[in-house]
Amino acid sequence: MEGRYKQYPEYQRTDEIWLGEIPKHWTALKISRLGVVKRGASPRPIDDPKYFDENGEYAWVRIADVTASKTYLEETTQTLSDLGSNLSVKLEPGQLFLSIAGTVGKPCINKIKACIHDGFVYFPEYKQDFKFLYYIFFAGEAYKGLGKFGTQLNLNTETVGGIKIGLPPLPEQQKIATFLDHETAKMDALIEKKERLIALLKEKRQAVISHAVTKGLAPHVNMKDSGVEWLGEVPEDWEVSRMARYCKIFNGSTPSRANIEYWDKKEIPWLSSGVVNQYHIIEPTEFISLKALKECSINLVPAGTLVMGMIGQGRTRGLSAITNFEATINQNLAAIVPDARIESVYLHYFLQTAYDYLREAARGGNQAALNCELIGDFKICIPPLDKQKLIVYFLENQTRAIDQLIRKTHQVIETLNERKTALISVAVTGKIDVREWEAPAG
Repeated sequence: MEGRYKQYPEYQRTDEIWLGEIPKHWTALKISRLGVVKRGASPRPIDDPKYFDENGEYAWVRIADVTASKTYLEETTQTLSDLGSNLSVKLEPGQLFLSIAGTVGKPCINKIKACIHDGFVYFPEYKQDFKFLYYIFFAGEAYKGLGKFGTQLNLNTETVGGIKIGLPPLPEQQKIATFLDHETAKMDALIEKKERLIALLKEKRQAVISHAVTKGLAPHVNMKDSGVEWLGEVPEDWEVSRMARYCKIFNGSTPSRANIEYWDKKEIPWLSSGVVNQYHIIEPTEFISLKALKECSINLVPAGTLVMGMIGQGRTRGLSAITNFEATINQNLAAIVPDARIESVYLHYFLQTAYDYLREAARGGNQAALNCELIGDFKICIPPLDKQKLIVYFLENQTRAIDQLIRKTHQVIETLNERKTALISVAVTGKIDVREWEAPAG
């Protein structure tokens, strides 16, 4: 990285490991020396409607808004009323603030009038270049050693103010920021291109699966109306029926946490709702004891069982995964055990196609939920067993190739992000000299 750019003629040592040596004319000092670091504030209780107004002047910034943003905050989902904004901290456009909760350490510069709560800190007296400081925070190196017990990053006004940085003269800060804007924009464009490729590959993957499990592999076959709107026509020799006709469906339970004898032995794998994101479940959430299995009315589910999330506002509800080992499950999962007429992997592919329609089948109050009865009533289409095997073989090969492309593309993105962070780090610590850099013409 540094070999592509020239270095400064003279350096000085600092006592900060992350800074190392900095150019001789730079100043090493704590952020607090450049102005007070303050924390945001929030009206309480924050869910009171009187604090919000859809026509309010100031946007309300949540951690999720910053997590979803890149360099600049340009919009949020809510705006505050005059009362709400007066009880928070108002930021005019162009100010830097830093997350100290949720996505800890993520910096952001607001392009809109915004209010921040106490999950953020800001720099009201800072007279240097905000973009230069933004890049220092973005690189993350300055946070080294600030983790609580060396693990979890723990930031507050004191720890942020205590970060020592290398500070060049203001025009040089601006030049470094301009250089990084240009170079990182090129990397971001490549990353965005690769992310679009991944999205297209995932769409292609799902389209291949959907066609195979609803129309089959043969190009010309007699079709019939399935009687299910979203399925449309299916091959004439396929069955369409309730899932419960072909599968045993039940949910699990959670042994009492108060009884240590149920949990202290690693004897029986136990699964919680999050495992449905594994696609193929290759490891348990936790283990329970044989004693818990005997005393808590918990059923073992065999390898090859499909487990489906029954609750959740995100992707958990209706999402399914297939077990690679015998296990027990919690009460928020449904076990779907196919009989001999269905290949479990075929059903796994079918349920991926049916995901959106399964979610629509959920019902119940503010948090829609599935249950074993709803899942059992859901209509599935079942080819003859020999055709199921052919479909599985076809999809295993097709999806393997697509998945390999997706993995390789993710690796490229990871490499680009590493290069981006490395470039930012060497620039903001003075390891490269970009004072004479000029953006290419055009």
